[in-house]
Amino acid sequence: MNIKPIFDRVVLLPKAPEEETASGIILPTVAQDKSQEAKVVAIGDGTTFDGKDVGMKVAVGDDVLFSKYAGTEIEFEGKKYVIVRQADILAKLK
Repeated sequence: MNIKPIFDRVVLLPKAPEEETASGIILPTVAQDKSQEAKVVAIGDGTTFDGKDVGMKVAVGDDVLFSKYAGTEIEFEGKKYVIVRQADILAKLK
């Protein structure tokens, strides 16, 4: 990957939105919710808070859940990514 985030930023590759409900109803594109699940593809080096180094709690390859309205969406080499602060990541998924 040619994107290297700075400080506590994380580059995420969001999963595709659900195109069908659990009961089998196919959703049109305008009705699909933006996915909050993503894979971590790049991380920054961390940051300093109150004079203490704050390391990164996620690693490349982790599946995570992030805040719905967080980050900046970008398109790079034909793929859509979201760049968020580490604090906008809510949980790691197992």
